[in-house]
Amino acid sequence: MLKNNEYFDGQVKSIGFETQGDHCSVGVMVPGDYKFATAAPERMTVVKGAMTVKLPGHVEWETYHAGDDFEVPGDASFEVQVSAPTAYLCDYL
Repeated sequence: MLKNNEYFDGQVKSIGFETQGDHCSVGVMVPGDYKFATAAPERMTVVKGAMTVKLPGHVEWETYHAGDDFEVPGDASFEVQVSAPTAYLCDYL
């Protein structure tokens, strides 16, 4: 089953799905600054484009490009800056 998600007035859209018992979503962000909150731990993989991320407890921002991934703990928030449309895969751990 597919689940459509829309955030930040349509600036971020994703489709959630389940495969072999794993919950995931794939989506696209248009240029902008975003702050996301997590309920459960997540692994974000950049599929196309790049995103600059400030992870919880970090002072520095780090840029991730296509093929890079990072993990975010549950019950946390993280900030993302996108300067060009960027596609991602989110695995809920």
